[in-house]
Order: sequence, then C-alpha cells, then structure tokens
Amino acid sequence: MFTGGKSFVSSPPAFSNDAKRLLVCTGNTVSVFSTSTGLQTCELEGHEAQVTSVIVVPATNPASKVLCYCWTSSLDGKINYWDFAAPELMRTIDIRFRIHSMVIPSLLCQRTDSTGKLPVPDLYAYISTEDMKQEGKPSSFAIQKCNLTKSRLVCGVTLAETRKPRYVTISPSGKYIGTCEKRKLRIWEIPAKDSEHVGYKKVSLHHTRPITTMAFHPNERVVAAGDVTGRILLWRGVGRETFSNSKSSNGRMNMDREDMPGVRDTDDADSCTTWHWHSSEVNMLFFSSDGAYLYSGGKEGVLVVWQLDTGKKKFLPRIGSPLLYFINSPDPTLSSISCADNQIQLLRMPSMEILRSISGIKLLCSHMDMYEGFGSAVVFNPTAGLIAVPAENYRVQLYSLFDDREISQVQICERNHQPGDEITVKVNLVALSRDGSTMCTVETRLPEEGIGSLVTLKFWACGSQKKQISLSTVIYEPHRDAEISCIAFRPTGNMAVSSSHGGDFKVWVHRHELTPKDETVQRSGWTCHAVGSYKKKPMSTAAFSSDGSVLAVAADKVITLWDPDRNTLLAVIGDSLEPITNLTFVGKSEYLVSASASRGSKISNPQLTVWSMSKLCAAWSYRLDIEAITCSMDDCTFAVLARSKPNGSADKSSKHAEDVILLFNAEKAVPLSVWFVSEAQGGGLSFVSSDEDKVSGTLGTDEVLAYINGAREYVLLNPHSEQDISRQRDFTNLDETDTHGYASVYGELPEFSLKADQTAFPSMPSGKTWKGIFSGPSHALPPLPKLCSDFLESLLERRSGVVE
Repeated sequence: MFTGGKSFVSSPPAFSNDAKRLLVCTGNTVSVFSTSTGLQTCELEGHEAQVTSVIVVPATNPASKVLCYCWTSSLDGKINYWDFAAPELMRTIDIRFRIHSMVIPSLLCQRTDSTGKLPVPDLYAYISTEDMKQEGKPSSFAIQKCNLTKSRLVCGVTLAETRKPRYVTISPSGKYIGTCEKRKLRIWEIPAKDSEHVGYKKVSLHHTRPITTMAFHPNERVVAAGDVTGRILLWRGVGRETFSNSKSSNGRMNMDREDMPGVRDTDDADSCTTWHWHSSEVNMLFFSSDGAYLYSGGKEGVLVVWQLDTGKKKFLPRIGSPLLYFINSPDPTLSSISCADNQIQLLRMPSMEILRSISGIKLLCSHMDMYEGFGSAVVFNPTAGLIAVPAENYRVQLYSLFDDREISQVQICERNHQPGDEITVKVNLVALSRDGSTMCTVETRLPEEGIGSLVTLKFWACGSQKKQISLSTVIYEPHRDAEISCIAFRPTGNMAVSSSHGGDFKVWVHRHELTPKDETVQRSGWTCHAVGSYKKKPMSTAAFSSDGSVLAVAADKVITLWDPDRNTLLAVIGDSLEPITNLTFVGKSEYLVSASASRGSKISNPQLTVWSMSKLCAAWSYRLDIEAITCSMDDCTFAVLARSKPNGSADKSSKHAEDVILLFNAEKAVPLSVWFVSEAQGGGLSFVSSDEDKVSGTLGTDEVLAYINGAREYVLLNPHSEQDISRQRDFTNLDETDTHGYASVYGELPEFSLKADQTAFPSMPSGKTWKGIFSGPSHALPPLPKLCSDFLESLLERRSGVVE
C-alpha cells in the first residue's frame, strides 16, 4: 500500500557510525536519509505499528565504522535488529507489550575483563512498556528489562511502575538511565556486570514544578532538567552517597545543609543551580560531547547554548518552530535538531550553521482548531500530484504525493515565530489551478478592539519546478467587508472565481500588458472581469465545468448556473433542505454533484445530491454528511468522503474505521467501491494523475484516488481494481558530496603521487664516486633518496657475470 505523510519527529533520530546517514522513525517504518543531500536512501519495513526508538550499534574501533546495524522498538510489542545498509531484517523479538521507549546501556559501555579481552555477555535493554488490559480497564505502565540475547523479558525485574508511558533517558557513558515523572527525576545506576540477578541503586531528585525533560553529563555526575515554566535545573554531585562504592568521610551525611545550596529534602546531590531564559516549557536538553556546554530549546524556536562553568549563553535564533530533540553525531562537526513542524535541521558545529533540512508534511497547528475560520484543509493539484498544505507562521507547503517529500514553501505573511503571541492574521483559503501555474490565497487581518479588519486576496505565480513562487497580484477587500467562502480556477484558461458570504461572486482574469515596440510582456496581473449575485443570498461555493463554459455558484440552498465569459445567468436548480457547502462537476459528463449541511452544533439534514444538467433536476441523492467530494477528470465517476454518525450506516464491527470513502458512477446510485477510514474530519480526497515511474499496481488506469486524513497522513487507492498500489522504491546510492571531519574544517588535502621520482640527475664521473657525490653547493645537491642510492652503489664492488 502506498502511504505517506508520516511524522519525522515522533521520536529522536539516530546517526550512523560514519555520520553519512540519519535514521528517522516515520510511522511504522524507519527512513534512512543521506546527511549530504537530505534525500531518502532506503527504508526499514517490518513493524506493524508506530516505531518509537531507533538505536544504532556503535563502532568499537575505526574499522567497524562501516558496520550498519541498529535496534528498533515499536508499539506492536516487537524489537527488531536490522542491517540498514542492505537493508535487511536480521532478527525479531516479540515481548507482547507496547514499547514506548528503549535504551541499551551495554552498547555504550564496552568494559573489558581482567585479561584485557572484551567479554560477550548477554545484551540487555531497558524499555518503557504498556500492558493493554481488557476493555474497560486502564492500562498499566512500567520500566522493564529485556534480555535481547535470549529474546525474552527478565522475569521479576521491574524498575518502576508509572501512571503514563515515560521516555527513558540514558547517559552517554551508559552507566545511568532516568525518567521524568511529574515533579521528580528517577535515576538508576546500571551495574558494570549486568545480568538477570543484579540489584539497582536508585536516586530521586525533586522539584516544585512538573519536569519535562532531562539530560546526563558525559563525564561527571551532573544532571540537567527543564520544567514547564522554562527553568533549567543543574544538579551536581548526584548520587555521591548512593552510587559511591566506598563509604567516605566526605559523604553527604557529613555535609551541612549550607554546603548543598538548592538541594531539596533528602536528595542525594551536592548542589542545585537554576538558570532561566525560556519563556515557556523546556522541550530538550543535551550536553556537548566534552561536557563544557549544555544545549536547550523550547517553544521559542531558539537553540540556547549554555557555558557550564560561567552560565554564559549564545543563541541560534529564528529556527521557526518549537524544538523537540538535539542529537550529536559521531562526526563532531555535525548535529541535528528536530522541530515541531515535522522538520529536521542539520547543523554544522560549532558555528551552528544550518546546512540543510529534511522536511516532512507540515502537521496541523493547534491554533487552527482554536480560531474559527482558519483554512486547515489540504488542497490538491490533480495533474502534478502535489498538495498545498497550510502550515504554521502563515506559510503554505507544496508537497509531492508520489515522492513523499517537500517541494517548496511560500510565506503568505511576513512573520517570525514568536510563541504566545495573539493571532492577528488568518489564512482562510488556499487554491491551486489545474496546471499548477497559479496559486491563490485569502488572508484576513483580525480587528483590534473591533476596528481594522482587512480581507486580502493574493495571486501567486508558480515556476515550472514549483520551487520558485512569486507574488503576482494583491487585492484588498475584494468583496467589501464580507469574507470569501470559496476560490475556484477555470480548468481551461486564466480565470478564477471568488464567492463570498456577502451575497456576490467575482470573476477574475489574468491579463498581460505588452510594449508597443517589441510586443514583449511588460506587466501581468489579475483583474476583475465580472460581478454577479442572486437575490442577495450568501454565496458559499463555486465550480467550473470541465470545458470551462459553465460556472456553478451555490446561493444558500439553490444552485445558479452562469456563463462566465458573458456573466449571464443560465438557470437555477435545486432547493436543498440545508445550505450547499460543496459543488463539483463530474468530469466531462452532464452531471453535477452537491453536498449540503448545516455546520452548526447539530447537523439536521445533510444530503449528497447528483444533478442532471440536461434535465436540470436531481438524478438521485443520499443522506450523508460529506466532508469532501472529488471527481474524475475524464469519465463519470466521483468519490465522496463521508463522516458517519452513531446511528449511521458505517461498519460497526470496526472500532477505529468509523468514516467511509464511497466511489460512485454518476449514472447509478449504487457505490462501486467502499473503503473504511479514520479521522475524516479535516481530511481531503482527490483523483490524481498516476505516475507509472513511481507507483505500481495502476495498470489500466490513468488516475489514483488520494485520501489524506485530519492528521495529514495520506494513502493512494486504486479506484478501479482491488489490487493495492505500491511505491516503486528506486532508492539509489547518492553521492556523498558533503565534507566531514578534518576536511570540513581545514579543507581537502592535496593529492600526492605515490610513484617514485624517476628524474635523472646529472653526475660527474669520478674515480671515487663517494668523494665527489657530496661536493658542491647545498642548493644544487640532488635529493636524499637519489644521493643515498648512488652513495651505496659506489661502496659496492661490481661483479661481472660468470658463465658456467
């Protein structure tokens, strides 16, 4: 099945040992990206649920850096061992508990025995598990131990029981692991010789506010934690008494309370320091490899670097999204930041320069649900296989469905990321022309104290590669004070229509101004061609026919048909029970599909209706709550995304698939195909021209059906066959053009020839060569290799050949 739109930031990524690849948890799979190009090189498929952890087996010596093995955990209760260079699944361990987090300390602390040899003990993982109880009973969560060598959980070993799934943090040395639980940190020391029958020493650190994240110092017993208020706490000398192997007089029991500033109650620490710069909760903390700096990030979208000894800080500002994870690579000049907008930034260290980005589909913003009127719906470009995704900070992302990667981004309004600011502008609508050459956006500036509202209509010109998008025309207050309800482009020409709740619609055309001499295009832009209305009723939606000769505009509960070139009313059809919310012409056929509903707290009489344009009457209808409608570009088939109600006709046997996609032939009321889906609210549906080079399973059809849910995850369906569509995975070995290590700092070394210099040097004949070989000025002497060979040759007595 062809799926895409997964989150790249659900879990921390991991670098390969040579820092040339980045492993990212993407839904049920792990995607491997090249750090030099930012493109995907392969994918690890084998889990049946979301992957929660990926751990690369570190190299024990320089020669083993070429090895590419990793462990992954998933909510399907399985731990997999991979060779991600092949890629190949090597081994699977099923523990039958949902795994939310996993660490493997033994991989980080390779300890040798008394003989100096590296022992091969059992490999243990510490996992945060969830035990799914019977229906009606709450789940139980725990930190457990798993023997990876013997493929089973260690019986009787539970480090902690928690009320929620907890993320397990591990120290860089592998000696300590810890979790955050409300206002407390739990830290365990991992024994040097880990086995199934060992005891664990534990330390708890307390705080007055809920703790959100933690980090371990690489060399010292220093623990950092961030809380919901933006404070960073730094405990030094953690576990001096508990983790110490010997009882000393300098223990905590002999220390006065005044010698332990900031330490609460009976916490085992020498001191606790508080730093405060972040305005809201701290999402990530990470110590540098030498332990001299601490990296922190939160909702501000700013990476803060703290100097541990002095508390001084420097910043990497304007990243544009809240920060979630910071990961170091084996190459000290390369790191990564995972951002909440589903983007991973690769940084050049220590300058913190952003090298490139690995971008997934933009996730739904929280304020889009908080404020009414935000345009959160995804818009399709059927011919190019692209979607326009409204994003945070007033941006629109163009995303390729077949390549499953970002093409470009457009900044609709200039604004830096500033968390906590009140929303002042709403991007209401986004529309794309069929050929992808033009994009249209509608934004509304909210009034301040009831004064100053402004609606702006913008037309954007898109380049051939969809990467260069420029602003073409700006129109202020196109429908006076009324909000725009819909934007539709004419399929066959440079024409668009905008409808408004104020009771009118406007037809816009693209005009060019030519110079009289050479008749080259001097200026181009969009202007108003015509204005229409019908009995001052609010215009809710509009659509053009496939040949562009008819314009259908919904006026409350009726449909008005217009000639868009002459702006004349042709006919009025329909009388729905509820206002019409969606209109679409069915390909090149004579049918028009409409959906009506009352988008209030209660939907009383939703309806799907198919209209015959030749008879100007309804052909058939269903009582369905329609979220989206799409029609084939050629034949008379169309598909609808319907949301089922508790008393609806959806499949009751499926707990999660409560919504449905129905495929119809406009001439018949019986569905041709049915798919059950989830999260239809806020989703989209469209027929898209198939690309045979990138998908398989579409033999005999030129179109595929694309469905994207409210969580921005999408799937491509075969509308005319039961055969699943799959992606043509042609991951090629990309050239590693980026430089790392010494070359990234000092540049490439010059190439040296290994061939010996065979240049003949002039020599003076002499009876005693060794006496004259070193005579002469120093600057004229031959090089030493030439001198030595001649000198040794002069000392040896030549022997004439003897013939026996």
